[in-house]
Amino acid sequence: MIYVDIYRQHSQIKQFTVTGHAKSGPYGYDLVCAGVSAVTFGSVNAIMELGEMDLPIEQGGEGGFLRVTVPQKVTVDAMKKAQTLLEGMVISLKTIEKEYGENIYIHD
Repeated sequence: MIYVDIYRQHSQIKQFTVTGHAKSGPYGYDLVCAGVSAVTFGSVNAIMELGEMDLPIEQGGEGGFLRVTVPQKVTVDAMKKAQTLLEGMVISLKTIEKEYGENIYIHD
């Protein structure tokens, strides 16, 4: 099971953590894992590129762990971009959860 924890402060996403493995298919063919990875890493890459910010990222050595924290001191414009992209990420992950709820759980 993949667990996604979204941490908010005053309705803004400040951090998210993804842990676990979906185990919805054989290694290398797990569609839920691939979808979650694509959504989360795509969002992080977009925030870094479009928001022009460095994000503190923690990853597990064998996979199955990702924590991303939004820095406190960024411009208002960068924060708006980051929040829009993060909210889009949450919507995409919730879409995966609707179809594959036995493999992913989102706590927001």
